[in-house]
Amino acid sequence: MRILFDTHALIWFLEDSSRLPQHVRSVLLDPGSELFFSPVSILEISIKHALKPDLMPCTPDEVRMDAEASNIRELVFSSIHAQKVGALPWLHRDPFDRMLVAQAMSEDIKLLSHDDQVVRYGDFVMGF
Repeated sequence: MRILFDTHALIWFLEDSSRLPQHVRSVLLDPGSELFFSPVSILEISIKHALKPDLMPCTPDEVRMDAEASNIRELVFSSIHAQKVGALPWLHRDPFDRMLVAQAMSEDIKLLSHDDQVVRYGDFVMGF
C-alpha cells in the first residue's frame, strides 16, 4: 500500500507517539507499505514553528531528516497537484490539508490523517 502522511501523522510516526494507534503503526511498518511525505508538510511545520515554536517544537529540518532516515520518501508537490487544489470541494479550508488531499488524489495514494474534515474527502483517505 502506498501511503502519504498528513503532517500530524508524520510527526506522530516519527516521534513514536501513542496518538498513532498500534493497528495503524502495523500497516505503516508492513514491508509492503511504501511511505511518503510531502514538502507541503515541511512547509506547514516551517511556518508553524516560526510563528509558535511552543506549539510546533519540531523543526522542518528535524522532520525532513528523520523522515529520510526512516526511509520515508519525498513525494514532490507539482503543478498538477496545485491545479487539483482549486477543483476540490470545499469540505475543508486549511490550505495545507487541501494540498495534501489534492496530491494524494492525483497520485492515487492513501492519505493517512486523523482530521475528520480531511476524512470526508473519500475512500483514498485512510482515517484513524
